[in-house]
Amino acid sequence: MFRTALRNVLAHKARLLMTALAVVLGVAFATGSLVFSQTRSDAAAEQASAGYDRIAVNVGVDAVPDGGAPTGLDERLASQLARVPGVAHAANRVDGSAAVADRTGRLLGDGGSHRGSNYAPADRHGTEGTDGTDPAYRFTAGHGPTHDDEIALDASTAARGGYRVGDRVRVGTGQAAATYRLSGVFRSDGHRLTDGGTLTLFTTRTAQRLFATPGHVQSIELTAESGISAPELAERVEKLLPKGAGAVTGATLGRIQANLASSDQDTMGQILLGFSLVAMFVAAFLISNTFTMLIGRRTRELALLRLLGASGRQVRRILLAESVLVGSVASALGLLIGTGVAAALNRLLGTASSPAGPLVLSPATLLGTMLLGTATTVVAAWLPARRAMSIAPVTALTGSDTPTPATARSPRTAVGAALTGIGVLVVVYGAVGAGPDARTVIGLGTLLAVVGVLGLIPLLARPFVAVLRPLLLRISPVQGVLATRNTTRDPRRTGATAAALTVALALASGLSVLGASASHYLERATTHDFTADYLVKPAVDSARLTAANTKAAAGTPGATVSGLNQSTGYVLGGSPAVLTGVDPTAVGRLMRYELVGGSLDALTRGRIAVADYKAKESGWHVGQSLPVRRGGKSGRVTVGAIYRADPQSNLLPSITAADSLVARYDESPHTHVILVATDRTSGGASPATYSALTHALGDDPALAVLDRSAVEDEYSGDIGDQLDIFYALLTMAALIAGLGVTNTLALSVLERQKEIGTLRAVGLARAQVTRMIRWEALIVGAFGATLGTLLGIFLGWALGRTLQDTVSGYTLVLPWGRLAAGIALAMTIALLASLWPARKASRVAITTATSAA
Repeated sequence: MFRTALRNVLAHKARLLMTALAVVLGVAFATGSLVFSQTRSDAAAEQASAGYDRIAVNVGVDAVPDGGAPTGLDERLASQLARVPGVAHAANRVDGSAAVADRTGRLLGDGGSHRGSNYAPADRHGTEGTDGTDPAYRFTAGHGPTHDDEIALDASTAARGGYRVGDRVRVGTGQAAATYRLSGVFRSDGHRLTDGGTLTLFTTRTAQRLFATPGHVQSIELTAESGISAPELAERVEKLLPKGAGAVTGATLGRIQANLASSDQDTMGQILLGFSLVAMFVAAFLISNTFTMLIGRRTRELALLRLLGASGRQVRRILLAESVLVGSVASALGLLIGTGVAAALNRLLGTASSPAGPLVLSPATLLGTMLLGTATTVVAAWLPARRAMSIAPVTALTGSDTPTPATARSPRTAVGAALTGIGVLVVVYGAVGAGPDARTVIGLGTLLAVVGVLGLIPLLARPFVAVLRPLLLRISPVQGVLATRNTTRDPRRTGATAAALTVALALASGLSVLGASASHYLERATTHDFTADYLVKPAVDSARLTAANTKAAAGTPGATVSGLNQSTGYVLGGSPAVLTGVDPTAVGRLMRYELVGGSLDALTRGRIAVADYKAKESGWHVGQSLPVRRGGKSGRVTVGAIYRADPQSNLLPSITAADSLVARYDESPHTHVILVATDRTSGGASPATYSALTHALGDDPALAVLDRSAVEDEYSGDIGDQLDIFYALLTMAALIAGLGVTNTLALSVLERQKEIGTLRAVGLARAQVTRMIRWEALIVGAFGATLGTLLGIFLGWALGRTLQDTVSGYTLVLPWGRLAAGIALAMTIALLASLWPARKASRVAITTATSAA
């Protein structure tokens, strides 16, 4: 049996090429995803935990007595701990946020981490001093800061900023920005420097002034003498620690950081694996179609085996053995290619802050991907092989090798209709009434609906082609009619070929709907309410905007400025409230207030403006006088205007008041952001205006100055980037679907050689034959893409409905341009897939019409 299967595979190797290629691509995708994600996960974990093996014990504040504000540890504690038996030396650590500017004044670093810390060299007594080095840092140029006007930068930041030792560097820390002399460039442990982030070192005294309080530090790192275990040292140190402080071994901290660092990589690995499984799912249609058509071509051959005494089960086993051979060989090749791709990506994407690390080839990955590819091939070939059991021995005596085409009506259609109906009902229930389990319910319904639709595809092929037929008759009367007849001749084959495109387009269009709806919501929550030219916000965690910043920004020539100054702790009309103070004469030009009652000018008369959702919730109306209380101060305010607002808006507040009104109850409100509009007569929003504004703010890199496009990117840019990644991943599934179109058309041409020869004999030119095959491909592409797009829109709607309860203002948006582009791309792939089969069909000789079957 095995020899027979091997001989058959070799005899039909050209016809099985596309099947093998689809398996190779799917397995390569899965292998590359797993190997790359595991390699990066291990590298990230190793990087994040690097340096903790040097730390025996870390002492820090783990509790605050009586709920007071943490003040850190007394720096003198390090000297006490250094005298504990077994402690080699103790280093004080003071950490905070520090933003580094490049030579143009813009913030350096593409990550969210802008860290500042102290340089703590150890002296010969084991405590911090000035005559040693800090083992946490390895200097490649210069030395650590020794004077308060000096800093050191990590190598990546220095390179991006073009800084060398001796240069002047502008640094912001949340206080007033200052310029420092660069004393050195260093490399550091991974846990101190995150991907794309920056790390700036100050002297301990400067770091205390900026990030803590004089005489206090946030943690103390202890290094153990040889032969002393970390747990033992931690036990000795615990006895000397003040209340509220704790000791943790470096190994424990390392494990925690490693787990945190690898979790993001694991998530991406799961996403990649999910898309690779989609690719294999799509490949299964190609495999099934190929074996179905091959069995059709080999009807007489298989019947002859039956005539010679082979049972139906033996025929099935031979065909399944063929699928095992094809699947295992293709999987092995895909495994090699995927491993090579993972190695190349690992090397190409490795950086100084995110090192490549050694390639991780786990037995589970290698065995799992081999089994995945082989099992997918066998499962996809099972149904065609099962049908082969019904081939009667007498068929060997007939004159045709091609069976009667399958029809759309079958038990499969009934099952598909039932599953589709149940799946749609489950999805609708999940969208409108499933509560907290809505997404799980929608996922289950989606699975049922997709399986059901795939079962219904053969039945839907005929009416779809019937709708296209009048259009094709106008465009190409002869080839169009022939193409429609050929695609409806075997609806199962047409459906199986289109199914792969349906799956790919369903995912792509569903993502498009969700992405467009989310982007529209974010635009409504940000730039829709934002009519100013610039928005100023903190760029680092420690930065805080103040009234002084607002006053400084107002010094920009031709600028209209207002801060959004949030004041909490109010009881207004008996309800808790947050008031946002603004400049009443400027705010109308800086934000869009869509009034539903009253006038925004009421702010200048000491009245308040209220968002419609807040007014509805509290039962307020224009002209109503409300008691207000904050702390020991009380009074009354009047509602002067009501405006439309989204509760999730990042800018438009629930209650707007004049700064003077807020000042009666709160002398130091929190400035959330500063809005700046520029006078067009003074140049408007321009590089010169931007420079003037940043200069007015003290050239402080800790304050981000964003124009309108930057504001939009700040809140919605990640969605577009993630969608682009997902679309790129779905391209693999689309390419495999294209291979399916190529394979189906090529085998179809092989089956129809006598028919094509007859068409040539009655006058059909080679070019017309080519166009006929291309039209067949376009019909299949349009069918799969249209069905997939409709399914994706439905699923996008359902998932979007689950967001409406938690994301107020979320509405369904259909990105017609992107959906149309998806259909056009699918048809383009189908058209390209038809080039080789069409060329083969055009070369069929006229004499084929008179040859034997």
